[in-house]
Amino acid sequence: MYYRQMGKIPLKRHVQFRKEDGTLFREQVMGTKGFSGTQSILYHHYMPTKFIKAETTSTYYPVFETDTVLKHRHFRTDEINRTGDALFAREYLLGNSDLLIATANVTERMNYFYRNGDGDEMLFVHYGKGKIETMFGTIHYKKGDYLIIPIGTIFRLIPYKETKLFVIESNSQLRTPKRYRNEFGQLLEHSPFCERDLRGPETLETYDIKDEHTILTKSRRLIHHHVLGHHPFDVIGWDGYLYPYAFNIEDFEPITGRIHQPPPVHQTFEGDQFVVCSFVPRLYDYHPMAIPAPYYHSNVNSDEVLYYVEGNFMSRKGINEGSITLHPCGIPHGPHPGKTEASIGQKETLELAVMVDTFKPLHVVKSTTAIEDEHYMYSWHEE
Repeated sequence: MYYRQMGKIPLKRHVQFRKEDGTLFREQVMGTKGFSGTQSILYHHYMPTKFIKAETTSTYYPVFETDTVLKHRHFRTDEINRTGDALFAREYLLGNSDLLIATANVTERMNYFYRNGDGDEMLFVHYGKGKIETMFGTIHYKKGDYLIIPIGTIFRLIPYKETKLFVIESNSQLRTPKRYRNEFGQLLEHSPFCERDLRGPETLETYDIKDEHTILTKSRRLIHHHVLGHHPFDVIGWDGYLYPYAFNIEDFEPITGRIHQPPPVHQTFEGDQFVVCSFVPRLYDYHPMAIPAPYYHSNVNSDEVLYYVEGNFMSRKGINEGSITLHPCGIPHGPHPGKTEASIGQKETLELAVMVDTFKPLHVVKSTTAIEDEHYMYSWHEE
């Protein structure tokens, strides 16, 4: 990320910064990797530690399958009926020690505040419209937005229209691919997007209100109930490199070539043990003998998850918008029968999808079998 400043801040860090009545604003350093990672400094009307109540409310961590056969899986998330706000509508599908993957049909606004105390969150907006209010300011979201929310950020999501989210809860910092950044952190010319495409908070709304406000904090596989004696959005100003932002998938500029390009050209974000890629409408390979469909391949070191957003999924049959496929490491996968031949001579694809590759095996949540296509593993079989 790049440096950003909003609101009022003092000329130097860690010096007196006073209100009109002479009392101090409360400085909060919020950073990663101790004091050696990216950080921002926020200035509050009140102490951010002024809790009235703290208690554990419930567990959220899903129950995974055990001792299941190694096979390709297909889940139809459009069959999930669960609705609610952006936290309690989450239906967990897959996960490991590095991340959890879910979808959420958001029909209600959060009537409380929320933060993830374990890691960053990525909310991909399949469809819908609304805003996300945070301690750093407000971001309006739309269809196709990736919303990246750093660990510890207090926020609430308010939908204007029913919203479907593809959710990643990461136990590490989500960041842009290292190979697309120079030694100073700036995105390079060959990167498929640049800083102009990243939308930080638009407005900083400050609430100088003494009243009880509830924050639900997700940490250590539990949801904790914290009550503050003031409004959590009491920030008068902040600056730094750590803050929530939005990036729309339509602003991803695809990298193409004369022959088929491998999945890393689609990479958009990365965590410590996984990557996120964007498959967007693009021109196909232009070598006269090119085969645009991907070749069969084995994920030797990673599991592959694809969330299908919209369009014609050129290498798949029987896939709908909202489908999720899991192709685990250990066995090969590739185009369905007839899809390789059908791709020859085609000039473009209009598919839109989000891919997650993990470098540790993923586990399937037990309840996910209710929306599973049991025949997917055998859909490559030709009569």
